[in-house]
Amino acid sequence: MNGINLDNLKIALVYDRVNKFGGAERVLLSLHEMFPNAPLYTSVYNELSASWAHDFPKIYTTFLQKIPFLKNNHELIGWLMPLAFETFDFSNYDLVISVTSEAAKGIITGTNTLHVCYCLTPTRYLWSARDFYFNNPPKKFNIFPFFKIFAKPFVGYLEKWDSIASTRPDKMIAISTEVKSRIKKYYKRNSEIIYPPCDLPRKVMGSSKGKYYFIHGRFEPYKRLDLVIDVFNDLELRLVVSGSGSEFLRLQRKANQNIKFVYKPSDNQLPDLYKNAMAFLMPQEEDFGITSVEAQSFGVPVIAYNKGGAIDTVIPDKTGVLFNSQTKEILKQAIAKFDTMRFNNIDLINNAKIFSKERFKRELQRSLVRSYLSWRWGDKTLA
Repeated sequence: MNGINLDNLKIALVYDRVNKFGGAERVLLSLHEMFPNAPLYTSVYNELSASWAHDFPKIYTTFLQKIPFLKNNHELIGWLMPLAFETFDFSNYDLVISVTSEAAKGIITGTNTLHVCYCLTPTRYLWSARDFYFNNPPKKFNIFPFFKIFAKPFVGYLEKWDSIASTRPDKMIAISTEVKSRIKKYYKRNSEIIYPPCDLPRKVMGSSKGKYYFIHGRFEPYKRLDLVIDVFNDLELRLVVSGSGSEFLRLQRKANQNIKFVYKPSDNQLPDLYKNAMAFLMPQEEDFGITSVEAQSFGVPVIAYNKGGAIDTVIPDKTGVLFNSQTKEILKQAIAKFDTMRFNNIDLINNAKIFSKERFKRELQRSLVRSYLSWRWGDKTLA
């Protein structure tokens, strides 16, 4: 390809922490398929909760790995992440690809190593969602009555470090239009958009009206599941909520009998949950929102908050309904509007195909080759 074959380069992958599975982890698995010999560098690795990472040839961790209880309590180690990632040595690599929503972009590489950052978002708790995180701290911090006072100096330090870290990648790639805008706003950098990969079903059966409304994801405050449950408590419509997270018990107690919870659905359960839904709900602002693409790939339209990744993934009135305010009345209006509409299965599936794994690999391969050639020729302003 234009005189360069990435297979001949020594490549490393870097990620914030390996202890769960979600959209970012899908990106890493796709990168592993592209570069099967590339090791993975991360702050901490939990083999039990991240079995998906077993296929990587080698996983390198930081000194934080030696403190066992930190593997699943990353909220406690944010202030140590800068030091942790700066201890890695990448001098033997030609190309390093960091996948990050936090500190992994802050690795230090020499003049002989190209660093490309696949940015999931500028660090949320420092920038775009800072007020939300301070007003809704993780439950494990509730034991600290003066959390905000004690956290302030650490956040100030991390904000300064994050700004410096954002200058270290030679090139930044954003996962969505929203993230591209945030990178420009908070990091003062240009970036290219390459949508993350979605595993599409090989075969989708003919669509039906569906049996219930559906929402799937992590049970955390910013996902706004509380809003959806309040609305469906009022409307008395059938709703299925699947996923896991810290808010599970509270949300379950809040819900009426018309709302069913499926905790940690298996890989076999999830496709059926999608296929039997009449609509998928995404009430939160997502950096991208891969679940909305998954729903459309099964021929299921989406009712989504008109901000963040939904702007890229949902075509208004063609593959879903967008609403402009996270309030009960506005969401009820969106549901009422959806109930009067009909959607074409082919439109939904074709829109989902835009975000396929094959497209992701093709576009990233092309971008990396172009970037590496430009970098080797001395272009230090990669976009």
